Amino acid sequence: MASLKDLRNRIASVKATQKITKAMQMVAAAKLRRAQEAAEAARPYSQRMGAVLANIAQAVGGGGDAPALMTGTGKDDVHLLVVCTAERGLCGGFNSQISRLARDHVRKLQGQGKTVKIITVGKKGYDVLRRDFASLIIDRVELRDAKQVGFVHADMIAKKVITLFNQGGFDVCTLFYSEFKSVISQVPTAQQVIPAAAPSAGADAATSGGAVYEYEPEPGEILGDLIPRNISVQIFRALLENAAGEMGAKMSAMDNATRNAGDMINKLTITYNRQRQAQITKELIEIISGAEAL
Repeated sequence: MASLKDLRNRIASVKATQKITKAMQMVAAAKLRRAQEAAEAARPYSQRMGAVLANIAQAVGGGGDAPALMTGTGKDDVHLLVVCTAERGLCGGFNSQISRLARDHVRKLQGQGKTVKIITVGKKGYDVLRRDFASLIIDRVELRDAKQVGFVHADMIAKKVITLFNQGGFDVCTLFYSEFKSVISQVPTAQQVIPAAAPSAGADAATSGGAVYEYEPEPGEILGDLIPRNISVQIFRALLENAAGEMGAKMSAMDNATRNAGDMINKLTITYNRQRQAQITKELIEIISGAEAL
Protein backbone atom coordinates (compact mmCIF):
# COMPACT_ATOMS: atom_id res chain seq x y z
CA MET A 1 0.00 0.00 0.00
CA ALA A 2 1.26 3.49 -0.87
CA SER A 3 2.39 5.72 1.96
CA LEU A 4 0.69 8.99 2.85
CA LYS A 5 3.52 10.93 1.23
CA ASP A 6 3.15 8.98 -2.01
CA LEU A 7 -0.60 9.64 -2.03
CA ARG A 8 -0.07 13.38 -1.41
CA ASN A 9 2.43 13.53 -4.27
CA ARG A 10 0.09 11.67 -6.60
CA ILE A 11 -2.84 13.94 -5.73
CA ALA A 12 -0.68 17.01 -6.39
CA SER A 13 0.45 15.52 -9.72
CA VAL A 14 -3.11 14.79 -10.87
CA LYS A 15 -4.21 18.30 -9.86
CA ALA A 16 -1.40 19.79 -11.96
CA THR A 17 -2.45 17.65 -14.92
CA GLN A 18 -6.06 18.73 -14.43
CA LYS A 19 -5.02 22.39 -14.63
CA ILE A 20 -3.21 21.71 -17.92
CA THR A 21 -6.14 19.84 -19.49
CA LYS A 22 -8.56 22.56 -18.36
CA ALA A 23 -6.35 25.24 -19.92
CA MET A 24 -6.09 23.27 -23.17
CA GLN A 25 -9.86 22.87 -23.24
CA MET A 26 -10.35 26.63 -22.90
CA VAL A 27 -7.78 27.36 -25.62
CA ALA A 28 -9.44 24.87 -27.98
CA ALA A 29 -12.86 26.39 -27.26
CA ALA A 30 -11.50 29.86 -28.08
CA LYS A 31 -9.98 28.66 -31.38
CA LEU A 32 -12.97 26.51 -32.32
CA ARG A 33 -15.33 29.37 -33.11
CA ARG A 34 -12.97 31.01 -35.57
CA ALA A 35 -12.05 27.69 -37.19
CA GLN A 36 -15.71 26.69 -37.46
CA GLU A 37 -16.66 29.99 -39.07
CA ALA A 38 -13.82 29.62 -41.60
CA ALA A 39 -14.85 26.06 -42.48
CA GLU A 40 -18.51 26.98 -42.87
CA ALA A 41 -17.64 30.03 -44.96
CA ALA A 42 -15.54 27.91 -47.35
CA ARG A 43 -18.33 25.42 -48.07
CA PRO A 44 -20.57 27.65 -50.27
CA TYR A 45 -17.59 28.79 -52.36
CA SER A 46 -16.41 25.20 -52.82
CA GLN A 47 -19.89 23.98 -53.74
CA ARG A 48 -20.52 26.88 -56.12
CA MET A 49 -17.21 26.32 -57.86
CA GLY A 50 -18.22 22.69 -58.30
CA ALA A 51 -21.50 23.81 -59.87
CA VAL A 52 -19.70 26.17 -62.27
CA LEU A 53 -17.26 23.41 -63.14
CA ALA A 54 -20.14 21.03 -63.85
CA ASN A 55 -21.83 23.62 -66.07
CA ILE A 56 -18.75 24.20 -68.17
CA ALA A 57 -17.91 20.49 -68.26
CA GLN A 58 -21.39 19.83 -69.61
CA ALA A 59 -20.68 22.24 -72.45
CA VAL A 60 -17.40 20.49 -73.27
CA GLY A 61 -18.97 17.07 -72.88
CA GLY A 62 -15.73 15.08 -72.51
CA GLY A 63 -14.50 15.82 -76.02
CA GLY A 64 -10.98 16.53 -77.12
CA ASP A 65 -11.09 20.02 -75.61
CA ALA A 66 -11.43 18.63 -72.07
CA PRO A 67 -8.17 18.90 -70.07
CA ALA A 68 -6.43 15.78 -68.77
CA LEU A 69 -7.12 16.78 -65.15
CA MET A 70 -10.80 16.32 -65.89
CA THR A 71 -10.79 13.26 -68.12
CA GLY A 72 -7.85 11.50 -66.46
CA THR A 73 -5.38 9.22 -68.16
CA GLY A 74 -7.98 6.63 -69.10
CA LYS A 75 -6.51 4.20 -66.56
CA ASP A 76 -6.77 3.63 -62.81
CA ASP A 77 -3.65 1.56 -62.19
CA VAL A 78 -1.80 4.04 -59.98
CA HIS A 79 -3.60 5.82 -57.14
CA LEU A 80 -2.34 8.81 -55.17
CA LEU A 81 -3.75 9.37 -51.67
CA VAL A 82 -3.43 12.82 -50.10
CA VAL A 83 -4.06 12.23 -46.39
CA CYS A 84 -4.70 15.41 -44.36
CA THR A 85 -4.44 15.16 -40.57
CA ALA A 86 -3.51 17.43 -37.68
CA GLU A 87 0.01 18.43 -36.69
CA ARG A 88 -0.57 17.71 -33.00
CA GLY A 89 -2.27 15.06 -30.92
CA LEU A 90 -4.36 15.18 -27.73
CA CYS A 91 -7.54 15.38 -29.81
CA GLY A 92 -9.12 12.00 -29.18
CA GLY A 93 -9.59 9.75 -32.18
CA PHE A 94 -9.56 12.57 -34.73
CA ASN A 95 -6.28 11.64 -36.45
CA SER A 96 -6.69 7.88 -36.09
CA GLN A 97 -10.11 7.93 -37.80
CA ILE A 98 -8.73 9.67 -40.90
CA SER A 99 -5.69 7.39 -40.95
CA ARG A 100 -7.89 4.31 -40.54
CA LEU A 101 -10.03 5.33 -43.53
CA ALA A 102 -6.90 5.87 -45.64
CA ARG A 103 -5.37 2.59 -44.45
CA ASP A 104 -8.49 0.64 -45.35
CA HIS A 105 -8.53 2.30 -48.78
CA VAL A 106 -4.88 1.39 -49.37
CA ARG A 107 -5.49 -2.25 -48.50
CA LYS A 108 -8.56 -2.34 -50.71
CA LEU A 109 -6.60 -0.97 -53.67
CA GLN A 110 -3.68 -3.31 -53.04
CA GLY A 111 -6.13 -6.20 -52.95
CA GLN A 112 -7.24 -5.18 -56.45
CA GLY A 113 -3.65 -5.15 -57.67
CA LYS A 114 -3.35 -1.35 -57.87
CA THR A 115 -0.22 0.68 -57.19
CA VAL A 116 -0.61 3.16 -54.32
CA LYS A 117 1.34 6.31 -53.50
CA ILE A 118 0.75 8.50 -50.46
CA ILE A 119 1.34 12.17 -49.66
CA THR A 120 0.74 13.04 -46.01
CA VAL A 121 -0.27 16.51 -44.85
CA GLY A 122 0.24 16.76 -41.11
CA LYS A 123 2.70 15.06 -38.77
CA LYS A 124 0.22 12.71 -37.09
CA GLY A 125 -0.96 11.11 -40.32
CA TYR A 126 2.65 10.49 -41.32
CA ASP A 127 3.45 8.93 -37.93
CA VAL A 128 0.51 6.51 -38.21
CA LEU A 129 0.81 5.51 -41.87
CA ARG A 130 4.58 5.03 -41.90
CA ARG A 131 4.19 2.05 -39.55
CA ASP A 132 2.52 -0.02 -42.26
CA PHE A 133 3.13 1.88 -45.51
CA ALA A 134 6.47 3.65 -45.13
CA SER A 135 7.54 2.53 -48.61
CA LEU A 136 4.40 4.05 -50.18
CA ILE A 137 4.89 7.57 -48.79
CA ILE A 138 6.50 9.67 -51.52
CA ASP A 139 6.21 13.08 -49.88
CA ARG A 140 5.13 14.73 -46.64
CA VAL A 141 3.93 18.25 -45.87
CA GLU A 142 4.04 19.71 -42.37
CA LEU A 143 2.30 22.97 -41.48
CA ARG A 144 3.43 23.11 -37.86
CA ASP A 145 5.11 26.48 -38.33
CA ALA A 146 1.99 28.07 -39.89
CA LYS A 147 0.08 30.10 -37.32
CA GLN A 148 -3.04 29.92 -39.49
CA VAL A 149 -3.69 27.72 -42.49
CA GLY A 150 -4.12 29.82 -45.62
CA PHE A 151 -4.90 29.30 -49.29
CA VAL A 152 -1.20 29.58 -50.08
CA HIS A 153 -0.57 26.29 -48.25
CA ALA A 154 -3.36 24.51 -50.12
CA ASP A 155 -2.14 25.93 -53.44
CA MET A 156 1.36 24.66 -52.70
CA ILE A 157 0.03 21.14 -52.06
CA ALA A 158 -2.16 21.30 -55.19
CA LYS A 159 0.82 22.30 -57.36
CA LYS A 160 2.77 19.29 -56.08
CA VAL A 161 -0.11 16.99 -56.96
CA ILE A 162 -0.67 18.52 -60.42
CA THR A 163 3.05 18.41 -61.22
CA LEU A 164 3.18 14.75 -60.28
CA PHE A 165 0.12 14.08 -62.47
CA ASN A 166 1.65 15.88 -65.45
CA GLN A 167 4.76 13.74 -65.03
CA GLY A 168 2.62 10.59 -65.25
CA GLY A 169 3.06 9.74 -61.59
CA PHE A 170 -0.51 8.55 -61.02
CA ASP A 171 -3.91 8.08 -62.60
CA VAL A 172 -6.37 8.83 -59.77
CA CYS A 173 -5.98 11.16 -56.78
CA THR A 174 -8.14 10.91 -53.66
CA LEU A 175 -8.20 13.45 -50.83
CA PHE A 176 -8.73 12.29 -47.24
CA TYR A 177 -9.86 14.63 -44.46
CA SER A 178 -12.46 14.93 -41.70
CA GLU A 179 -15.60 16.93 -42.35
CA PHE A 180 -16.67 19.02 -39.37
CA LYS A 181 -20.25 18.38 -38.24
CA SER A 182 -20.24 19.43 -34.60
CA VAL A 183 -17.99 19.49 -31.55
CA ILE A 184 -18.58 15.79 -30.96
CA SER A 185 -18.94 14.69 -34.59
CA GLN A 186 -16.28 14.75 -37.30
CA VAL A 187 -16.82 12.50 -40.31
CA PRO A 188 -13.76 11.03 -42.10
CA THR A 189 -14.23 11.72 -45.81
CA ALA A 190 -12.61 10.52 -49.04
CA GLN A 191 -13.02 12.81 -52.07
CA GLN A 192 -11.69 12.18 -55.56
CA VAL A 193 -10.10 15.29 -57.03
CA ILE A 194 -8.32 13.88 -60.11
CA PRO A 195 -9.95 13.12 -62.48
CA ALA A 196 -12.26 15.93 -61.41
CA ALA A 197 -15.48 14.33 -60.21
CA ALA A 198 -17.74 17.20 -61.20
CA PRO A 199 -21.15 17.18 -59.48
CA SER A 200 -24.35 17.07 -61.44
CA ALA A 201 -25.31 20.33 -63.07
CA GLY A 202 -29.02 19.63 -62.75
CA ALA A 203 -29.54 21.83 -59.71
CA ASP A 204 -27.55 24.67 -61.21
CA ALA A 205 -29.49 24.42 -64.47
CA ALA A 206 -32.75 24.52 -62.55
CA THR A 207 -31.80 27.75 -60.77
CA SER A 208 -30.68 29.32 -64.04
CA GLY A 209 -33.98 28.56 -65.76
CA GLY A 210 -32.35 26.32 -68.38
CA ALA A 211 -30.36 29.20 -69.87
CA VAL A 212 -27.73 28.43 -72.49
CA TYR A 213 -24.34 30.07 -71.98
CA GLU A 214 -21.73 31.06 -74.49
CA TYR A 215 -18.17 31.05 -73.15
CA GLU A 216 -15.33 33.35 -74.03
CA PRO A 217 -12.65 32.00 -74.31
CA GLU A 218 -13.54 28.43 -75.23
CA PRO A 219 -14.87 26.10 -72.47
CA GLY A 220 -11.81 23.85 -72.73
CA GLU A 221 -9.50 26.79 -72.08
CA ILE A 222 -11.60 27.91 -69.13
CA LEU A 223 -11.49 24.41 -67.66
CA GLY A 224 -7.71 24.38 -68.06
CA ASP A 225 -7.53 27.28 -65.58
CA LEU A 226 -10.55 26.39 -63.45
CA ILE A 227 -9.76 22.75 -62.61
CA PRO A 228 -6.32 23.43 -61.04
CA ARG A 229 -7.91 26.20 -58.98
CA ASN A 230 -10.73 23.87 -58.00
CA ILE A 231 -8.16 21.32 -56.74
CA SER A 232 -6.56 24.05 -54.60
CA VAL A 233 -9.98 25.08 -53.30
CA GLN A 234 -10.93 21.52 -52.37
CA ILE A 235 -7.64 21.01 -50.54
CA PHE A 236 -8.07 24.36 -48.79
CA ARG A 237 -11.55 23.37 -47.70
CA ALA A 238 -10.17 20.05 -46.40
CA LEU A 239 -7.54 21.88 -44.35
CA LEU A 240 -10.18 24.24 -42.89
CA GLU A 241 -12.51 21.34 -42.08
CA ASN A 242 -9.61 19.57 -40.38
CA ALA A 243 -8.73 22.66 -38.35
CA ALA A 244 -12.29 22.98 -37.05
CA GLY A 245 -12.59 19.25 -36.42
CA GLU A 246 -9.28 19.16 -34.56
CA MET A 247 -10.33 21.96 -32.21
CA GLY A 248 -13.72 20.35 -31.60
CA ALA A 249 -12.18 16.95 -30.91
CA LYS A 250 -9.51 18.48 -28.68
CA MET A 251 -12.06 20.42 -26.67
CA SER A 252 -14.13 17.28 -26.13
CA ALA A 253 -11.07 15.16 -25.28
CA MET A 254 -9.68 17.70 -22.81
CA ASP A 255 -13.09 18.06 -21.17
CA ASN A 256 -13.21 14.29 -20.65
CA ALA A 257 -9.64 14.31 -19.35
CA THR A 258 -10.47 17.08 -16.87
CA ARG A 259 -13.49 15.16 -15.61
CA ASN A 260 -11.48 11.95 -15.28
CA ALA A 261 -8.77 13.81 -13.36
CA GLY A 262 -11.41 15.13 -10.96
CA ASP A 263 -12.74 11.61 -10.38
CA MET A 264 -9.23 10.33 -9.77
CA ILE A 265 -8.52 13.13 -7.29
CA ASN A 266 -11.69 12.27 -5.37
CA LYS A 267 -10.76 8.58 -5.19
CA LEU A 268 -7.19 9.33 -4.12
CA THR A 269 -8.41 11.79 -1.49
CA ILE A 270 -10.77 9.19 -0.02
CA THR A 271 -7.96 6.63 0.06
CA TYR A 272 -5.63 9.17 1.66
CA ASN A 273 -8.17 10.11 4.35
CA ARG A 274 -8.93 6.46 5.16
CA GLN A 275 -5.27 5.57 5.43
CA ARG A 276 -4.52 8.65 7.53
CA GLN A 277 -7.45 7.88 9.85
CA ALA A 278 -6.26 4.28 10.22
CA GLN A 279 -2.77 5.47 11.09
CA ILE A 280 -4.08 7.92 13.69
CA THR A 281 -6.30 5.24 15.20
CA LYS A 282 -3.33 2.85 15.39
CA GLU A 283 -1.19 5.46 17.14
CA LEU A 284 -3.98 6.19 19.65
CA ILE A 285 -4.35 2.50 20.40
CA GLU A 286 -0.61 2.21 21.00
CA ILE A 287 -0.64 5.21 23.36
CA ILE A 288 -3.62 3.93 25.31
CA SER A 289 -2.14 0.42 25.54
CA GLY A 290 1.12 1.85 26.83
CA ALA A 291 -0.66 3.97 29.43
CA GLU A 292 -2.67 0.98 30.67
CA ALA A 293 0.51 -1.12 30.94
CA LEU A 294 1.97 1.43 33.36
